[in-house]
Amino acid sequence: MTSGTVRRYRNYIGGEWVEPASGEYRPDIDPADSRTVLGEFPRSTAEDVDRAVEAAAAAFPAWSSLSGPQRAAILHKAANILEARAREIGEALTREEGKTIGEGVGEVLRGVAILRYFAGEPLRPLGEVYSATNPETFLYTERVPLGVVGIITPWNFPVAIPLWKLAPCLAFGNTAVFKPAELTPLTAHLITEVFVEAGLPPGVLNLVHGPGSVVGEAIARHPKVVAVSFTGSNAVGRHLYQIASERGARVQLELGGKNPVIVAEDADLDFAIELTTSGAFRSTGQKCTATSRVIVLEPLLHEFTTRLVERARSLKVGPGIDPTVYMGPLVSEEQRQRVLGYIEIGEKEGARVLTGGHELAEGDLRYGFFVAPTVFTDVEPGMRIAQEEIFGPVVGIIRARSLDEAIEIANGVPYGLSASIVTRDIRRAFAFARRIQAGVVHINSETAGAEPHVPFGGMKASSSWSREQGRAALEFFTQVKTIYFDLPPA
Repeated sequence: MTSGTVRRYRNYIGGEWVEPASGEYRPDIDPADSRTVLGEFPRSTAEDVDRAVEAAAAAFPAWSSLSGPQRAAILHKAANILEARAREIGEALTREEGKTIGEGVGEVLRGVAILRYFAGEPLRPLGEVYSATNPETFLYTERVPLGVVGIITPWNFPVAIPLWKLAPCLAFGNTAVFKPAELTPLTAHLITEVFVEAGLPPGVLNLVHGPGSVVGEAIARHPKVVAVSFTGSNAVGRHLYQIASERGARVQLELGGKNPVIVAEDADLDFAIELTTSGAFRSTGQKCTATSRVIVLEPLLHEFTTRLVERARSLKVGPGIDPTVYMGPLVSEEQRQRVLGYIEIGEKEGARVLTGGHELAEGDLRYGFFVAPTVFTDVEPGMRIAQEEIFGPVVGIIRARSLDEAIEIANGVPYGLSASIVTRDIRRAFAFARRIQAGVVHINSETAGAEPHVPFGGMKASSSWSREQGRAALEFFTQVKTIYFDLPPA
C-alpha cells in the first residue's frame, strides 16, 4: 500500500468504533515486505482503558443474566461467520504475522473449533448437588461469572490465543477488555468484527489497541478488572501478575518454553527428522511450544545430525503468502535481531552452526525479516542457547548417553511447557511421560500442537499453575457459589 491509501483503524468500546484519546496511531508492517503498511492502529492510553472497563462493567449485569443457551447461540453464530471468512482472515494473519498461508488459514479454522467447543460449555452442568446433614436442606453449588476480565494476548497466534481466552470468558457470562499485541492489530480487529456481526451486545467485548507498557498495565491496575488472562513473555507476565494480584485480582499467565524432543535409539529416523523439522521451523519457530532442543541418544547422533541439516537446508523460505513456502519471516526487525543475537551467543559459547545462522537478504527477501533455518551442534545443556527461549528458527542438538541422562537434560531448564520423545518402546514412552517436567507431553508427535477440549499450560516458569482450554477454563473464568436452600417452617 502507498501512504495515501493506508486505512486508519479504531478501538471498539461500548459498541462503537472510536478514536483513541491520544489521537495517535502506529503503522502495522508486513514482516515479509517492510515497505508495505497494512493499516494504522491506535496508540491508546489509560483513558481509553478506563472507558472500555466502564463499558464492560455496565454491560456485565445484562450479559451475565442471559441464559447459557442464549450466550451459546451468539458464539455459534460467531463460529459460522469466522468459518465463512477463514480465507480472508487467514491471509490478513499471514501478512501481518508472517506465518505461511496454510498455517494462517489453519489457525483461523482452529479458532472456529474453539468457538464451537465453548459454545457448548454453557449447556453442560455448571454446579453440583450435595447431601446435607439436615435432610430438609437442598445443598448445591453453582458457578457464576467473575465480572470484567482483561484479556492480553501475544502476536504469534493472533486468532487462536485470543479466542481460547475470549470464548470461555464470554460463554460463562463475563465481559472483556481485549488488548492484542501491537504487532498483530489487524487480526484482532477482524476477530472483533466477527463478534459484532454475530450480535454480541455493546460493551460485552471492548478492543483497545496500544503498547503493553501503557494499555496492558492500565488493565492490570484498574480496580474494576477482577481478572487478567495473559499470554506472553515471562518478564511482562510476572510484572502484570504482581500489579494485579496485589489488588486482589485473579491472574492467569501462560509464558515461555524451552521444549525438548528426545530421539531414542529405536526411533524411526525419517519420522524423527520430520517431527523435529516441523516443531522447530513451522511458524518460524515463533511458538511457545516450538522444538528448540533435540536430545539425541549417541547411537543415532551422527546420522540424525547429518540428515536434520540436510532437511533444514532444503526448506523454502519466503513470504508466507506464497503457498510453496515452508517458513516465513520473523515478525519484526527487533525479533530478527534478538534471534541473530542468540546465534552469536551460541557461537561464542562454543556451539557450532551447521546450517543457517544468518539473515536472508537476497532479492526481495531484503525487504523482510528473514533468518535461515539454523541448526547448532556441540550444544552443552548449560549454554544460554540451551536454557533461554530464543523464539525463532533455531534448534540445538544435544548428545545423551542414556534415556536417564536425556530426561535429566530435558528437565534441566527453568521452563516446563511441552516435551516430546520419539521411540517404539512403550516402556521408554511411559517412563518419559511419568518423569518429564512439562504440562504438555507428546509421545511420537512434535512439541507444538494443542486441541481445544483438553487442558493447556506449563509447569515451573512456563505458567502461573493454571490451565487454559477445555473444562479447565471453567476454573479461571467462573467462581463457586454454595447455596443452602431450606424451606421456611410450615
